Amino acid sequence: MLWPHKSQFVINAFERDMKSVHLIYNYDAQNPENGAPEKWKYEMWFYNEDRIVYAINGGPMAGRINYQRVDYQCIREGELWQCNWLEEAAHGNKRNQVDLERWRKLANIGTQTNHHLLHEQATVVNKFKGRGGLEEIEMDWPTL
Repeated sequence: MLWPHKSQFVINAFERDMKSVHLIYNYDAQNPENGAPEKWKYEMWFYNEDRIVYAINGGPMAGRINYQRVDYQCIREGELWQCNWLEEAAHGNKRNQVDLERWRKLANIGTQTNHHLLHEQATVVNKFKGRGGLEEIEMDWPTL
């Protein structure tokens, strides 16, 4: 959803700045077992004003392919947007019913105080329009 909600200015800015933008980016991280440097490779596709599609291609969660409801806020048109979504933390592809059911069970474990936000700076290695290697989604598919 776009914020401020129903603002024609923000709707127009989203169409220009964000809709269908695809980012491929890396986190410079450390292997948790031996401390060796490694790249965690991610990609996200700003599918539309209500959904994001993303995949994790490197690091401990490599293999996750997901889509989710997302909120976008225009901070500075043409320059800075904030996007937020709740991420289901598990391996697999949400389009696979077995993975989806397992993710739903995992979401019920713990409380908000058991969850952590990742506050790392990533390096964008590619930016383009379109899906790239990610798959289209249907808007009626389940999200958190």
